[in-house]
Amino acid sequence: MKVDRRLLLSIAGVGLGLAAWLGFTVAMVWSTLALAEREAVGAILNSRLALLGLSWALALMLAASVLRVLYYRYAGAPARLLEETRVLLAATQPQQLVPRGSAEIQALTQAINDLAAQRDHLRQDVSQKIAQANLSVQQEKNRLAALMSELTQSVVVCNLDGRILLYNSRAKLQFRALSNAPALADGAELIGIGRSIYAVFDRQLVAHALETIHQRMGRGLASPSAQFVTTTRSGQLLRVQMAPVRTGEDEVPLSAGVSGVSGFVLMLDNVTQAFEEESLRDQLLHGLTERSRSSLANMQAAVDMLAYPDLDADMRTRFLTVVREEVSAMSLRITDLAQRATLGLKTRWPLEEMLGADFLLAAQQRIKTESQRPVSLTDVATSVWLRVDSYSLIQVLSYLACRLVDEFDVRFLQLRLQVVGERAQLDLIWSGHVMSTETVMSWEMDAMRFGAESTPLTVRDVVARHGGEMWFERERTRHEAFFRFLLPLADAQAQLAATQLMQIDSRPEYYDFDLFKVTEQGSVLDDQLLTALSYTVFDTETTGLNPSDGDEIIQIGAARIVNGKLRRQESFEQLVDPERLIPAASIPIHGITQEMVQGKPCIGEVLPSFHTFVQDTVLVAHNAAFDMKFLQLKEAQTGLVFYQPVLDTLLLSAVVHPNQTSHRLEAIAERLNITVLGRHTALGDAIVTAEVWLRLIPLLNEMGIHTLRQAREAAQKTYYARIKY
Repeated sequence: MKVDRRLLLSIAGVGLGLAAWLGFTVAMVWSTLALAEREAVGAILNSRLALLGLSWALALMLAASVLRVLYYRYAGAPARLLEETRVLLAATQPQQLVPRGSAEIQALTQAINDLAAQRDHLRQDVSQKIAQANLSVQQEKNRLAALMSELTQSVVVCNLDGRILLYNSRAKLQFRALSNAPALADGAELIGIGRSIYAVFDRQLVAHALETIHQRMGRGLASPSAQFVTTTRSGQLLRVQMAPVRTGEDEVPLSAGVSGVSGFVLMLDNVTQAFEEESLRDQLLHGLTERSRSSLANMQAAVDMLAYPDLDADMRTRFLTVVREEVSAMSLRITDLAQRATLGLKTRWPLEEMLGADFLLAAQQRIKTESQRPVSLTDVATSVWLRVDSYSLIQVLSYLACRLVDEFDVRFLQLRLQVVGERAQLDLIWSGHVMSTETVMSWEMDAMRFGAESTPLTVRDVVARHGGEMWFERERTRHEAFFRFLLPLADAQAQLAATQLMQIDSRPEYYDFDLFKVTEQGSVLDDQLLTALSYTVFDTETTGLNPSDGDEIIQIGAARIVNGKLRRQESFEQLVDPERLIPAASIPIHGITQEMVQGKPCIGEVLPSFHTFVQDTVLVAHNAAFDMKFLQLKEAQTGLVFYQPVLDTLLLSAVVHPNQTSHRLEAIAERLNITVLGRHTALGDAIVTAEVWLRLIPLLNEMGIHTLRQAREAAQKTYYARIKY
């Protein structure tokens, strides 16, 4: 613990005072002695001077102990109370101080608590009035957020600087597919509140589209828009439609170049697969044309030769063979093209990604209504996502159920959904009459009818539309029979993403309209206000505490702070294979075992994605020197350098609270009334550190520390800044 300089000076003063008093006392006694007495006393004291020094030292130690107790009770306690009161002053939630120290200090603490309680009561009243006033605005925002989250179109809204201020869930999935390393960064290095859209699109391309919109607005078009097609770094082909976000009547335009526009909306459509299919179709048609031209030329030549009357029998046979072979080859090519075209029609039929449990609930309700029989669900894989045309597939199930009821008087039905390999297995189950294979085949081939209504589609058509299979089976031991359908699953990455989104307790906050007011600043980061910067708060879990002696990173976690808000949904979390054994002594601390990191990417694969994730932000960590040392030691291996400014909450806590005895993350969180969850996991510690940093910013502002430069300079003056790794 750092010792206060004032206490050291006080102890030194007391020591000098004791020495002076001892010297004065000896001098006074010496002046009263006769010469013989002085010689006798001198002879006695010369051999006992060490005892005098020891007596002085013991007296000084006793005085120092008393001074230390008195200092921390009467001088240090008010300083600590002042720091805690400043925290209380900056707190956004009701908070009380714990009375400590002398009776007077405890009484003062209680008075401060009473004032804080009054403040909190008044603040609550004001907050209620503000909440009532903002209720309609919030309802509009919630409606917009709900609408955006349900759209099947990828939508991104940006301000004029290209900073993302709104996006929906579909856009998050789209950007994940565009990522160079979707399994690592999860697309978070490309999309996020406050991130630049120019990480995906060329700046000049967007500027050109904005200029086009401006020209169309100048011509008086009511709904001006622009469209362009571009490729991404991962080789994907995107079709983008851009529409302007207009300013309000009283709003000052943010750009002289695009008057009346405060931002733009991008609607994204990945046309890579469609383009590839078109290209393949063009190639097939071109190949058919060229090869057919050659075949026709050969047949024409053969027919011309066959027209000669004096052609001998052998030559006639040869030319007839040429005609037959060319006709056969053309027939095969045309048949192949027709089959490919048919397959393309099936695969291009619009199929939607749908949660299997939701599909079964809809099918259950429809079958109950149509067949007038009870339908139960059994063995439903709840996390399965299907890629289906739900309307036509439910028609098939309802049609088959009605025929079972009409022709075999089936009493009850069941639906079952499981995953087998790379397909979903959907069963329509019943008990009772056994049907023949011929009956099943006729039901497959008949056009489906529903009472007086009919559809030209057959069961086989719908199954083929899904690229699936369907058959009839019996389970003799259970006396059951069922129709089994093999159906396509949703894309694995999209399925995982959708499942993760379903598990979130509340709708993620994917928008921040305050960023419409943010523009690019010409000044360097050091001169910007702490409240105006974007931050990446990160933490690492490691095999040990000695980065220079071979310890390695085993987990990286990070969260972003944009516009003064912690974006919990835009996080980075990845286990890392350290390519060495994890010491058994460290496992109880972070809970990461050797089995958990086995098969995970190594640090050379993870750091590029993390490097992209932290772009355009200030790095924040607790005891940042430790984490940065691990990153710096990998510069030679990866070629990646983290040039961003770095802030350390350990140092800045010491700046704000110099009189506190501990600056451990838990101690700071307790002082600032922050709940600690997920301690000693990389992402958990990063989120706690982010909460701490958000609470420290107003406390630093009260001390006159407003800019990044001032914060870094203040941190370097603290005692803890001397720690090196």
